[in-house]
Amino acid sequence: MIALLVRGWKFGIGALIGFALIDSLRAFDNAMDSLSQVIVSGVVAVVIAVPLGILAARSARASRIIKPVMDFMQTLPQFVYLIPVIFFFSIGAVPGVIATVVFALPPGVRLTELGIRQVDKEMVEAGEAFGAPSGKILRGIQIPLAMPSIMAGINQVIMMSLSMVVIAGMVGAPGLGSQVFGAVQQLQLANGFNGGLAVVILAIYLDRLTSSFGDRSAVSRAARVASKV
Repeated sequence: MIALLVRGWKFGIGALIGFALIDSLRAFDNAMDSLSQVIVSGVVAVVIAVPLGILAARSARASRIIKPVMDFMQTLPQFVYLIPVIFFFSIGAVPGVIATVVFALPPGVRLTELGIRQVDKEMVEAGEAFGAPSGKILRGIQIPLAMPSIMAGINQVIMMSLSMVVIAGMVGAPGLGSQVFGAVQQLQLANGFNGGLAVVILAIYLDRLTSSFGDRSAVSRAARVASKV
């Protein structure tokens, strides 16, 4: 139903077939566990990443501090994130979600900052010339014009959350990651393939779903209209 409302009947039918295939593989419950973790960690990561990106875009000093931190977080191997969260939170879903939030932050921060910095300075100066305060310019000019880049960042946050949730199966997080990790330990090729295929279907669904929100922004709609003229 969500796919139907967001992208139309073709994507809705495709989503129905994809989830029916996951169910036929006996991986539906694990897929829903993974999806719930992706939603929770993705929402938390977006709530943190977007304000950080806005702060970095509007303050050169903040950008100089945030960029090295994001570089460090983005280049650190995924498995390393699991070590401190296991130390503090033992094993289970909680350390998996915390590690996922931290791992998924950098693209959201970077693309939000990039989108706002790429807004035409003349548009900002026009708002200032009309006496608009800084907050009004941010909400009425910079964020709407930067929305395609911000939504691309959110899309990457969701996709990286899914990849980390799968790896978090190593520390006892429920879902497809736990299924794949168990199959690797016991050399169960069929069970591992079923879990991997379910991850692929879930990834395609989330990617198409989140990217469609970026296509609905005012800038994207204006670009499509301009291309038809």
